[in-house]
Amino acid sequence: MEPALKPALTIRLCEPRGFCAGVDRAIQIVVLALKKYGAPVYVRHEIVHNKYVVEGLRGMGAVFVKELDAIPDDGQPVVFSAHGVPKSIPAEAERREMLYLDATCPLVSKVHKQAMRHVRLGRQVLLIGHRGHPEVVGTMGQLPEGAVQLIETEEDVEAFQPADPEALGYVTQTTLSVDDTAGIVAALERKFPSMQAPSSESICYATTNRQDAVKAAAPDTDLFLIVGAPNSSNSRRLVEVAERAGSARGLLVQGMQDVPMDELQGGMVLGMSAGASAPEVLTDGILDALRAQFEVRLELVQTAIEDENFPVMRSIRDVPLTAEDMAFVNGVPRRGDGRAA
Repeated sequence: MEPALKPALTIRLCEPRGFCAGVDRAIQIVVLALKKYGAPVYVRHEIVHNKYVVEGLRGMGAVFVKELDAIPDDGQPVVFSAHGVPKSIPAEAERREMLYLDATCPLVSKVHKQAMRHVRLGRQVLLIGHRGHPEVVGTMGQLPEGAVQLIETEEDVEAFQPADPEALGYVTQTTLSVDDTAGIVAALERKFPSMQAPSSESICYATTNRQDAVKAAAPDTDLFLIVGAPNSSNSRRLVEVAERAGSARGLLVQGMQDVPMDELQGGMVLGMSAGASAPEVLTDGILDALRAQFEVRLELVQTAIEDENFPVMRSIRDVPLTAEDMAFVNGVPRRGDGRAA
């Protein structure tokens, strides 16, 4: 008897997806610190927003803490997360003579500099972002008390009454929806025509590239899976982008356990992407499970090629890493069809 044919399923797989250069650098810093200094290496907050990555680093000897006061004076280093920290954090580390490694993404650091430039030029800073997000907390913590106003929505724009409408400048969180942010900026420019933009785009290249790929893949898909963590801003924005761009439904999944397999049927078209802090191994796990039940037709939707690389600090740059270390840092290597090697 011939085996039953598996039902057909089309998957539009986005490229680029997954780890960006800033996330890759942050994870590499923790791994290199563990290699150089041994365990424990303390990490303030999640190094990036992904449970798989955090648990993997914890298994290597990283200890995650909420604040510096949870770290003993044992001489071991502490790493600051990719989202950035207020100025008070490295100041406290220096006061305690702690060895610290700042894994803040260079593109987040660029936003810090843009905000500080506005202040230096006598402007009140309008920060477009999400209240409580670590990156927003870090950016606001670069500036003097009262120098920054958080703007989350167009309604916030209408309610905001500055002391001097002629002395305003804005920056944005790096992981926002490009379209949502454009609407808020347009509202600000209508209300405050003298407002000054940052010297260059604040939303990072990786956020924009992943949103562009999802927009290209989303039309007429029955379901669009975004691999990422619930607390990952850029991943949650990808779900919204997918639905706005024409997918019947967007769904954030942390791994195969969150995929509604009982809802999938032959003939469906699925979209797939991953947030900037989601390792490729998670996407691979979902693809493997889908291939086990369906005859998968994979369509790679590529809208950009990313070759950015952010080097780590000099003090740990020459520490050797094994092939296994590098696989973890990179979220596992890929071969030409977008799958893991």
